[in-house]
Formats: sequence, structure tokens, C-alpha cells
Amino acid sequence: MKSPRPGGTENISVSMPSELLGALRTRTGKRGVSAYVTAAVRHQLAMDGLAEIVAAYEAEHEPLSEAEVQAAQSELFGDAPAPYASNDSAA
Repeated sequence: MKSPRPGGTENISVSMPSELLGALRTRTGKRGVSAYVTAAVRHQLAMDGLAEIVAAYEAEHEPLSEAEVQAAQSELFGDAPAPYASNDSAA
């Protein structure tokens, strides 16, 4: 059920496994859940957009090489381990 809020926000109802919600609340506290979920959704939308860009490029050209994927991961994530498997060129 959605209800409009000032500032362009809306309330929604989301179902998730109890253990996942418990871990989320442990990490964020009850009051930080909305901000955490909002950040996670923003991140996922950005990754989805990146996957679409890669898919469009590969459809028009050729699949990205492992070296190109590694270079992109390095640029996006620096020295930190990439959050996705290196064989997933959409990440």
C-alpha cells in the first residue's frame, strides 16, 4: 500500500525472508532500514543500467574481452575485489 509523503517519498510494503530482515535490522537498526534499502535499490538500478549498456555494446560489436572486463572493474572498484564474478561481463 502506497501513501504519498512530503519530499517525493512514498511508503511501500516489501516482503522478504525473516532472516534477511533480521540481518538488515541488526546492521541498520529499525530506523535505518529505509535508507539502506533505498541505497541498495539505487545501486541495483545503476548495475542494471550498466548491464544494459554492455549488452547493447556487445550486440553491436563483439563480447568484451577478459582484459576489458578487468580494466572496467579496476576503474569502477579500484583495488577492492569486484563485487561480481569476473566472467560476468555485465558487471
